Amino acid sequence: MTEDLNVRRKRILFQARHRGTKEADLLIGRFVEAHLADFDTPDLDALEAVMAEQDLDLVAWIIGGVTPPPAANTPMLARIIAYHTA
Repeated sequence: MTEDLNVRRKRILFQARHRGTKEADLLIGRFVEAHLADFDTPDLDALEAVMAEQDLDLVAWIIGGVTPPPAANTPMLARIIAYHTA
């Protein structure tokens, strides 16, 4: 199980750093780099759900230009936003 979790973490880290837009790479990638080691399976599930959103939407939500819709306004997204506003 631990090995599978480590493989999953590596995959998520790669995906976070290679989103498709440089802004999303930096915003999501830095958050994931800082917190990935502490994430358990439910956290990874929540992170993957956030990462499934479109890059342009994520960047707008994270930098504060747009309020996320209720379905996307999850605790994990709030953690990412808080990380970048602290």
